[in-house]
Amino acid sequence: MLITFSVTRVIFVPQGDLLAFGALTAATLQSGKVPGTLWLLDGVSALALILSVRQARAVLTWGAYPIVLTIATLLLAPFKSPLVSIFLALAIVTPMGPLIWRFAFRPVANASVLALLIIAMALHFVLIGAGLVFFGPEEASVPPLTDASFDLGQLNVSGQSLCVLASCAVLVIGLRWFFNATMHGKALRAAASDPLGARLVGIDANATGSLAFGLASFIAALAGVLIGAVTPLSYDAGFDIGLKGFVAAIMGGLASYPLAAAGALLIGVLESLGSFWASAYREVIVFTLLIPVLVWLSLRAGSGEERA
Repeated sequence: MLITFSVTRVIFVPQGDLLAFGALTAATLQSGKVPGTLWLLDGVSALALILSVRQARAVLTWGAYPIVLTIATLLLAPFKSPLVSIFLALAIVTPMGPLIWRFAFRPVANASVLALLIIAMALHFVLIGAGLVFFGPEEASVPPLTDASFDLGQLNVSGQSLCVLASCAVLVIGLRWFFNATMHGKALRAAASDPLGARLVGIDANATGSLAFGLASFIAALAGVLIGAVTPLSYDAGFDIGLKGFVAAIMGGLASYPLAAAGALLIGVLESLGSFWASAYREVIVFTLLIPVLVWLSLRAGSGEERA
């Protein structure tokens, strides 16, 4: 969510829905069935291909990729392999981010933040309805990467929890390397810090927007397949998780990735403590964090007259 906002000014509310899609897609594949998200990807990709048929890259991205992915899914889904199900789920859900940017936000990229937020909320309800149609109202679990567990004194730690921590560490390090050492990452940083200057030096705003949404959807899908192995998820579970991610992004001032990561850890700790000490007020405790953060941000920014 922080990546998409800093690059495109879009508060990517549907990122939570993509998280649920990632988990439920992997669970459906693990049961030996073909998920509805694959047909959704094929349909929207075909529309994108029709609208940009003269572009060679679009033919490869929205023509060849969905065909190869569909064939691979039809051939591999009956084997019910946990690892294959997870990889296929990531491959299916990740392209949905760039498609969302292409059809929902790119045509109105210059609109106000409020207008973009309204579009994001409308898209959220559309995806929730699609999730109900594709997966039904029941919760589902993703196959864990490992069934191992370890005893640290009186504390039992599951191997899946360690996989989650390791994946977070790899993702943080990988994103830091991507933003600092690659041309695409530097282009995203330039578009986030100065959109007009980035366009003046030849950075394509449409390409950076698509890449930002692609990263956001990949992170959401990866989080879904990791979280779905720890706790069952339903088609509408992503909205609550997405809201907590938004709180973490606010704690980072919608600009700082390290602060947002620290905010996410703080939210997780407070939610766990709240579940133990006052489970009825767990959500209240988490969202109350917004109040002091927003007050501090407003005091730091000062009034409009002071900035002038």
